[in-house]
Amino acid sequence: MKKTITKIISLMALVYAGMVMAEGITWDRLTPQEQRILKRLQSRWDSLDPQRRQRLLRGARRWARMTPAQRALARRRLRRWQQMSPERRAMIRKRFEWFRRLPPAERERLRNARRWYRSLPPQRREALRRRWREMSPDERRVWRQRMRRRLEQRRHWRRLRRH
Repeated sequence: MKKTITKIISLMALVYAGMVMAEGITWDRLTPQEQRILKRLQSRWDSLDPQRRQRLLRGARRWARMTPAQRALARRRLRRWQQMSPERRAMIRKRFEWFRRLPPAERERLRNARRWYRSLPPQRREALRRRWREMSPDERRVWRQRMRRRLEQRRHWRRLRRH
């Protein structure tokens, strides 16, 4: 009997938790810090879609963990995003979705390539951009293949040096 009551109470708690999640988090259940971060949304918070509230809450929690320098960078990026045309934003979203669907190893390869590129002096980056713009699609394909081979060779030699 005691086990049955415990199971019923546990089941009711799960059902209640599911109902709360389905409804989303109400404004009064946010912490004072979360309310301070999300204060611009207070008047319409409870009318927002529950999934949107969850995303906003995750963002507020992430914001709370940021350093002042990280917050300043996030503000600059948001301003830049807001100044973009709807077409440019759509293109960026499309590229981001494409990137997210890549296998983890390919995403890491692309991140490393970007880090390498960003580490170059501005003059070298500009020269590479100019050269890239002047290439035909076939020349670009050949260049990509050559760069992948070089990268694989470097990885191979690094592995050999470690052993």
